[in-house]
Amino acid sequence: MECIQCQNCKMGQPMYYCAAKGEFVIDTSKTTVIEKTRSGWKKGDPKYELHRRRNRKELEV
Repeated sequence: MECIQCQNCKMGQPMYYCAAKGEFVIDTSKTTVIEKTRSGWKKGDPKYELHRRRNRKELEV
């Protein structure tokens, strides 16, 4: 597999298409892991009960 100088690998993207290999390549050295944070109504929230009851009324109607 010789490089055909398509310059896709030189663009600095974490994923690119390599025409010489004929496949997509994922560069793991440039990827960052983002942790998902839970944002929503939790039982510890003071307004949780009010929010829950309001949603329940909307579902029943």
